[in-house]
Amino acid sequence: MKTRLNGRLWRHPGSQALVLLVLALLLLLAAAPLAAASESASPAASEGTTFRVGWLLEPDNLNPFIGLLGQDYEIWHLNYDFLVGFDAKDLSPKPELAESWEVSEDGKTWTFKIREGVKWQDGEPLTARDVAFTYNYIVDNELQTLAIYTGGITGANAVDDTTVEITTELPKSNMLAMVVPIIPEHIWSKVTGDEATTSYQNKPPIIGSGPFQVVEWNKGKYIRLEANKDYWGGAPKIDTLLFENYKSADTMTADLKQGTIDAAVELPQAQYPSVESTEGVTGLKGTHWRFNELGFNCYDSPDSMGNPVLLDEKFRSALNWAIDRQKIVDVAFFGQADVGSTLIVPYSPYHWEPAADQAYTYDPEEAKTQLDLAGYEDTDGDGIRETKDGKPLSLRLYVTNDSPENQTAAKLIAGWFEDVGLDITLKIVDAGVLLDAQYNYKGDTYAPDYDMFIWFWTYDVDPEMMLGVPTPGQIEGWNDTLWTNDEYTQLFDDQRQTIEVSERIPLVQRMQEIVWQSSPYLIFAYPYQLEAYRSDKWQGVVPSPSDYEGYDGAAFYNYMNVDTYKQVQPVVAAETAESSSSSTTLIIVVVVVAVVVIALIAWMVLRRRGRSVEM
Repeated sequence: MKTRLNGRLWRHPGSQALVLLVLALLLLLAAAPLAAASESASPAASEGTTFRVGWLLEPDNLNPFIGLLGQDYEIWHLNYDFLVGFDAKDLSPKPELAESWEVSEDGKTWTFKIREGVKWQDGEPLTARDVAFTYNYIVDNELQTLAIYTGGITGANAVDDTTVEITTELPKSNMLAMVVPIIPEHIWSKVTGDEATTSYQNKPPIIGSGPFQVVEWNKGKYIRLEANKDYWGGAPKIDTLLFENYKSADTMTADLKQGTIDAAVELPQAQYPSVESTEGVTGLKGTHWRFNELGFNCYDSPDSMGNPVLLDEKFRSALNWAIDRQKIVDVAFFGQADVGSTLIVPYSPYHWEPAADQAYTYDPEEAKTQLDLAGYEDTDGDGIRETKDGKPLSLRLYVTNDSPENQTAAKLIAGWFEDVGLDITLKIVDAGVLLDAQYNYKGDTYAPDYDMFIWFWTYDVDPEMMLGVPTPGQIEGWNDTLWTNDEYTQLFDDQRQTIEVSERIPLVQRMQEIVWQSSPYLIFAYPYQLEAYRSDKWQGVVPSPSDYEGYDGAAFYNYMNVDTYKQVQPVVAAETAESSSSSTTLIIVVVVVAVVVIALIAWMVLRRRGRSVEM
């Protein structure tokens, strides 16, 4: 009977289903811990994580007294701290190495309180003496690349380990917006000022105090930075930051879409829509303190190797009528830019826009008329105008190979200039070739060897850095057109000592008007900063600035914002806790259900056993 009872029970459809259900639940119960173990085995944000960023143009130099490119400043601000940083929201001044500051009533003495306990990446303490050394080193050695920020400073003094006083000749409007890396005295005091601007390489590992340290530069391929685990502001949430250099925008874009890299900066305008629509990718269209321009060699010196016709303001101004700025934005930038005009971007309170009666529209016939009036005519009817001494008007136009947009703009501009009677030789060159031409020397004599170029300027939220470029003090420095103007230079000095913004704005706007009229630059676009990242894998990205309507803000190529690289972390880091909680809940549910089912089976078995006995 017992065997029969067991046999009947085993073959009973309901009993069989219950047994199968119990087995399934037991399998789920066994699998749940395995699933939880698998999730917990995923690397945490601080355990060996690498964030890969693709870009098209690597730094020019890791030495902060030589490099000129935006990428240089990006790397420097990751490796070094500034005295005062920038708030990611609106780029307003934010404590960095300086916890606080105050200025004297006459505006000539600034006192900064330096954080205690900060260490250089080699373990040496950072004190106010390092801050004072940095500013005195720049001022005393007249180091031009950073002197554009420190102009007007007469000296710095460490009152004690945590207090530094910086004195100025006159009030200084940009004191809280200086992009000056603070350098360690115990290293740089061994480097002469001459070496700092010529031969010193600043080879990795670079000793700074920032959130990351450059530990390797494989030129042409990548720059590797390791997180500073002892950073005073808290260790970054990634271990390694890798900037990978690309020669092809198409390859970089494809790698981002495939997940080979985690983010890409300076995305081509043509490819941005397809990147933005890729599943798992988030695009960022940010404001950009940048303009793209055609620049002229305006160096008024017998040593200049540029065409002398470019010294004529009337000639330069006439060419404004030959450029269709809207078409450049539409065709070269695929609409991902605003039409350019003056030195300061349109979302800055300092921007000046020419009135309708001052603006240049695209009018080739007007360009021809103005060139004729300026004395540059085609007297022999061969289609090429002549200079005033009868030579064919031939000009070289350089454009760098790192920007597809600029290359397209260059081809358009070359064609338009030929249409109005100029002979143009267009050359697409590496950025280093253009820099060599701009900083060409014959022996010890400066002899810039170019006519025209198309490139871009990226600058700071405070206008002083950009305003200081076309000044006499930046000849052989940042002044790439070599144009100067006495009224402009005087206004530059006036605005730099005007701390009150409402009083400074009209000075800055008049400076832009002078440049517009004289035309050393023909600014044709304010491009958007186009970036993207794998939001399916990463979180913590901090767009900056974030409070401008219609823009997302840049997050990855913005040396005023290092918050992204400190905060970015794998998505799994946030999901692990949630997954663990879900797994625990699943285990509890399965256990409860299993207990109920087993109890039900036991009850049925007992019930059926009783009936069998009665038979």
